Amino acid sequence: MNEKTKIQLEYVLNCSPKVLFNWLSTASGLNEWFADDVKVKGKKFTFIWEGSEQTAEMTLIKENRLVRFSWMGEEESYFEFRITQDELTGDVSLIIIDFAEEDEIKETKGLWDTQVADLKHILGS
Repeated sequence: MNEKTKIQLEYVLNCSPKVLFNWLSTASGLNEWFADDVKVKGKKFTFIWEGSEQTAEMTLIKENRLVRFSWMGEEESYFEFRITQDELTGDVSLIIIDFAEEDEIKETKGLWDTQVADLKHILGS
């Protein structure tokens, strides 16, 4: 297996950390912008895109600040949503951490850009 590279992307969103957290940490929220369908059983989330399924476990959660999903069957492979708020401006940022193979970095970034654009649309951001 090829070594994966860590990617960190940041998006400024016009909403409160509490509202954003709900869109990042619940099946109903993720279903609206992240995947075609999301099923949850305990801490296991099954994401469905165009008929293809991938399961991840919510392995880290800090209310209104952080959610990490670790892909099942893939050691040390996860994606993470971090919420930060600038103390001076009040701007809320969504930081996404993901991993991709070297030849898929541009495609992975483009995919996140598209998905976050959907999230911004839903939030009216």
